[in-house]
Amino acid sequence: MEKDTKDLDALKNLPTQEAISALSEYISLHPEDDEALTIRGLKYWSLNQRKDAINDYLTALKINPESRAKMALQFANSVLDFYNKDLLNP
Repeated sequence: MEKDTKDLDALKNLPTQEAISALSEYISLHPEDDEALTIRGLKYWSLNQRKDAINDYLTALKINPESRAKMALQFANSVLDFYNKDLLNP
């Protein structure tokens, strides 16, 4: 099944909540679209829904190991790995 990048471009420019809903619908019709999963993951990340974002990145990487999700997941892990004990124990 060929993905429609024109539709995907339109979806990623919607407001965040609306984009997540539309992308979820799109992904249900195009479950092998790693780019759609990556975009939805980025939208989740912007809402601090880290678990959902990481799950989308991991799913995108299973579909395409060279996906943009690879870089997004590396960024997410670097943020989550950051630890500053001075901030946690003043």
